[in-house]
Amino acid sequence: MTIRQHPTSGGTASPSDGPPLSGTETGGAAANGAASAGTALSDTVPGAAGDGTAGNGAAGNGARPPRLVGEGLTLAYDKRTIAEGLDVAVPDRSFTVIVGPNACGKSTLLRALARILKPAAGTVVLDGERIGAWPAKKLARTLGLLPQSSIAPEGITVADLVARGRYPHQGLLRQWSREDERVVAESMAATGVADLAERAVDELSGGQRQRVWIAMALAQQTPLLLLDEPTTYLDIAHQIEVLDLCADLHESGRTVVAVLHDLNHAARYATHLIALRDGRIAAEGAPGEVVTAELVREVFRLPCRVIEDPETGTPLVVPAARR
Repeated sequence: MTIRQHPTSGGTASPSDGPPLSGTETGGAAANGAASAGTALSDTVPGAAGDGTAGNGAAGNGARPPRLVGEGLTLAYDKRTIAEGLDVAVPDRSFTVIVGPNACGKSTLLRALARILKPAAGTVVLDGERIGAWPAKKLARTLGLLPQSSIAPEGITVADLVARGRYPHQGLLRQWSREDERVVAESMAATGVADLAERAVDELSGGQRQRVWIAMALAQQTPLLLLDEPTTYLDIAHQIEVLDLCADLHESGRTVVAVLHDLNHAARYATHLIALRDGRIAAEGAPGEVVTAELVREVFRLPCRVIEDPETGTPLVVPAARR
């Protein structure tokens, strides 16, 4: 496998002002990886488990203050207001999942938290500082975003695209290294795309491309990772693989925030759930407290029963049968 260096000309998968890949591309990454990658990817990520700068362990949020906060957010596209007066705090080292019906503001909120969308009012704060004041590369080494849709440069190979996740770590005194090579290889292995390394991205299926973008996000190695519908285009087996990978990232000490459409997946994997309806937060908290038949009817307008998942003990939504 040959990976070309992209220290200055390639784009980054990040919510930064650095060179874009193409069109709507942004991405992000925290990284531990699936079982095939073990804990190697987590060893060098600031804020990961085992890093003295990080605080307490992976699963417990304890009393640690949230690193990522939205205060009084009004979110709009042109003159169309999507949400108004939102206050959001992402628990540190949580696996936070945002759910809600179509067009309720889930992706819009995620874009604002990642500095892709500037709020019409209010402030997003990261580590106590207004996110707009962060230098682009510093932000790209701290917070990564995998957007809902991305466009790869024509003809770029899988290995080269994943390597662009290392852009925020490059500089005049820090060029491509064996460490970069290792992280890229482990990111591809963790997402099951290593055997596609020399293939052109535009030749792949939708599901394969999605896993490549996730691999690029992993290669960026950020302690906070935001994922907008990461299971899009994936079959059920690959959906579970990706969500298991997200759970691994959380358990290694990262803060993971994802937008998901499948409420049962959200209830199974999230440690913190945010339910949106019409641009407002209808409920938030642990899935066992949030996911009730009443809440599902209120937020999704869906009659249902909520039972215990026989595999995990988490809430399982069973839609009412047709009458």
